[in-house]
Order: sequence, then C-alpha cells, then structure tokens
Amino acid sequence: MRFPASEHERTTLTIRGAADTDAMAPLIRDYQLLYPDVTVVYHEYITADLFSGVAAACAAGRAASDYAADVVISSSVDHLIKLANDGCARSHRSIETGRLPDWAAWRNEVFGFTTEPAVIAYRPDLLPREDLPRSRVALVDLLRRKPEAYAGRIGSYDITLSGIGYLFAVYDARAAATYGRLVEAFGRANLQVRCCTADLIADLEAGRIVIGYNLLGSYVYGAMRRGARLGVVVPQDYTLVLTRAALVPVTARAAGDAFAFLDYLLSERGQRVSREQSFFFDRTGPLPPGVDGPPSLSAAGLFRPITVGPVLLAVQDRAKRARFLAEWRQSIGTQVK
Repeated sequence: MRFPASEHERTTLTIRGAADTDAMAPLIRDYQLLYPDVTVVYHEYITADLFSGVAAACAAGRAASDYAADVVISSSVDHLIKLANDGCARSHRSIETGRLPDWAAWRNEVFGFTTEPAVIAYRPDLLPREDLPRSRVALVDLLRRKPEAYAGRIGSYDITLSGIGYLFAVYDARAAATYGRLVEAFGRANLQVRCCTADLIADLEAGRIVIGYNLLGSYVYGAMRRGARLGVVVPQDYTLVLTRAALVPVTARAAGDAFAFLDYLLSERGQRVSREQSFFFDRTGPLPPGVDGPPSLSAAGLFRPITVGPVLLAVQDRAKRARFLAEWRQSIGTQVK
C-alpha cells in the first residue's frame, strides 16, 4: 500500500512487514505528519515468506530486488534475530533505543516496539459462560469434559506455516508442564489449524470455531473494535508476550529515514498511537476495555516476555525444529499435512 507524501516528495521509504496493513496505517500516517516529504510504501507478508525473501536479498547483497526494504517488521522475532546474526542488519543507537528494556532489543540492531499477549479468543454468543477457559488447565479440562461439544470447534495456528504460531508453541512447551496434555487434547478435539491470525478471526466470526488459542491479542482486539462478536481472555496461569520488532537491512537505500521511522515507533508519541489505534496493549497500563484478565499484563508475575536475543537462534535450529514439528504433528493428528 502506498502512502503518498503530503508535500513535495523528498524520498520513498519502503517497509516490508508481517503486520496487518490496517494496524500499521495509523503509525505510518502519524509518522508522515512529522516527515510530510516522505512517501511510504508498505508491503504485507506472512512471516515465513518475509524471512526467506529478505534473507535471500541479504545473501545476494542486492538493494534492488523484489524484497528491497528500508525497514523490516515481523512478529516472528526469531527471524529478525537470525537475519541480524547473519550480518543483514544495520546498527542504530539513539535516545529512543536506549530506553528499551533489555528483553526488547538486541545488539542495537533488532528493536521491539509493541507488547502483544497471546490470548484465548472466543465467540461469546456461542460459548456458554461457564465453559469460558481462563487458563490452559481450564481449557484442557473443558475438552476432557465436553469432547463432543467442542470437536472441530477449537482453532489455532498451523505451526508448520506460521512463524508466530511456532514461536508461541515453543515457549508454551518451555513454560508449562501442561503443554503435552494441551496438544494431546487438541488432537482429540480435531484442532482446526490455519496459517494466520486473520484466518482464525474469520473462522470465529463465521462461527466455524468458537475458541481460538494463542492468537495475537492486538489483532483480536482490533477486530472487536471494528464490531466483531468476539471476546478476549488474557490467560491467568501465564501470559506469553511478544514484542513485534523491526530492523534496518544493510541493503537499505534510505537508511537515515529508516532510523527516523524506528525512533518514531519507539517514541512516546509512537507508543501512544500504537496503544490507542494499532496494537492496543502495553506492559504496565491497564488492559483494554472489555478484555478478561488481570489488571495489567505485568500483574501477579504472569508476564512472560519472549526475549529479543540470541536465545531465539535455538528456535531456528533445523534439527530441533524438525523434531518439535514432528512431535506436534503426531499429537495433533492427520489433518495437518
């Protein structure tokens, strides 16, 4: 999508991102109020395609290619860490980057700019209130008690296709002893798997499923704000929290403007726009109106951020990934190819 400069165009900033255009648009337009001579072109991808394309462009050293970018944004932060580790990112230091918590940035090259919980989404008109699961244990218990009622009516990511789905699954497996029971329960319940949050939200809106597990809270809440009949639960046992991150590739042609956009995303102004119009959650403030959960994401020690750093390189290890996916496929069942 093209966002034309409102004044005489000085340059074009190309952003390639695994973030919904509707979520990025308010941030881009507000950035252009500060830089009215910059045209912004935003290309939206699924995480895996974005990673492979940017990695190939970096390896070839091509600034002019189908994946030429000044800024790369992804919810699959492990992908960005891999790109930075392979020498594909420019370093940037500023007052704004210096304010980030340690877990939200790495090596002055990858910068987290959102705070997004993995949530349980549901259709409030199709799910009896007494069945609403507020934790993973409660969800396993629900599927055990009422297998017929929820067979084929639970949805989550196909982690073989979704980078963020895979990342959440890996951290679920690390965080809770309930992970094995949860995946087995999903297999018995004929879990419906999709590549993307948007597809799962569409299934919820259409009533094809009544519960969605580990969905990105920002996208679900955004759909609620647009009038979708949805509810959101921030799990009470623990909350996996992703920070969507950005980097500037070494092949960036408008690096100065790219750094300015990064600083805008991290600034107090950018964070306010993000909280009010784009991604809706933050670390310390109250949960958005209508969200079921603790007073804030950081309350009661439930906050489990996915750290931006080299620990994520292990997530990309091919042998470990292959084993994890094989075990997941075996538990989920034959509907996953």
